[in-house]
Amino acid sequence: MSQPAPSILPDRIVYARGAAHVAAPAAGSSDRTEETLDQLAEPLAIGAVELRNRVVLAPMAGVTDAAFRRQAWRFGAGHLVGEMLGARPDLWHTKKSRLRRERVEGAPLAIQLAGSEPDVLAQAARQHWADGADMIDINFGCPAKKVCRKAAGSALLAEPDRVVSLAAACVDAVPVPVTVKMRTGPRPDWRNGVEIAKALEQVGVAALTVHGRTRACKFQGEVDVETIAQVKAAVSIPVIANGDVTDRAGALAMLEETGADAVMVGRAALGAPWLLGEIVHARAPSEAAQRQSLLELVADVQRLYGETAGLRIARKHIQWGLQRFGFAADAVRPLLKTDDAASQLELLSGLLELH
Repeated sequence: MSQPAPSILPDRIVYARGAAHVAAPAAGSSDRTEETLDQLAEPLAIGAVELRNRVVLAPMAGVTDAAFRRQAWRFGAGHLVGEMLGARPDLWHTKKSRLRRERVEGAPLAIQLAGSEPDVLAQAARQHWADGADMIDINFGCPAKKVCRKAAGSALLAEPDRVVSLAAACVDAVPVPVTVKMRTGPRPDWRNGVEIAKALEQVGVAALTVHGRTRACKFQGEVDVETIAQVKAAVSIPVIANGDVTDRAGALAMLEETGADAVMVGRAALGAPWLLGEIVHARAPSEAAQRQSLLELVADVQRLYGETAGLRIARKHIQWGLQRFGFAADAVRPLLKTDDAASQLELLSGLLELH
């Protein structure tokens, strides 16, 4: 259900700092590592919202639904950004949109929007704020063709003035923080990320997430930490560095090389929603806890989407998760072929030896 828009916002919204489900610290950590990890575990203020730490789950279409975000939050992620939503009014109340904006208890609700018209994007921001969003994120980073061909996502980086007008419209429309996820520019020979970042700060954007590749690069090639560092040096608002952060060492290196305020973790968390907590706390959950998390995730996916759709959607999470545990394809295949939700859970529980 939607809730009425609050008329007065508190000075600071602080979210639960529940302990992550973790095991013993990894051996051999250096003093410098511990110092930097302490930075990762510190809160981060974005406007009036205080994140409980500085390791953020990336929005990933078809992945970061409420079920996945719940597991990431339970294990210690500092912030969660849901799947991208189109700004068109006719999409607001579709079943897919309703599911994508389901809140995770205890966590700020960050809604990511994509659109190409300022009035439409502002209207969508107002609607989602009225429905309870604590933060609005604008997607100027997605390189997918189906998004870019609609003059949205990273395609807009080739039109800096339009990017700024879209962001300004959202900032003016809602009293909650408006953030932006972007790339370093349209292509390697046109990296305009610094210019865009400075202009976005001027119109009131509260934080920036910068993926260290251009639109043309998609997810190929090395991450451009230099441009992320230049963006951080050019603005005073928080900067979240994104791109190929897969473990604690990568997170530490990203912070040290860019000076960023936080890191965002995306594809490395597939099959491992607990990874963000491991990065924050320098320790991994036990394998038993990881296995239990996979079973809970699949059950929650089935609940969220209903047995028929949930069974199908859960298959990718099962495959990613079981690959991490080293199960052979022959062992995994029956879970991917069953058409019965209860059987899927029973087979998974048996394979994971969770009885």
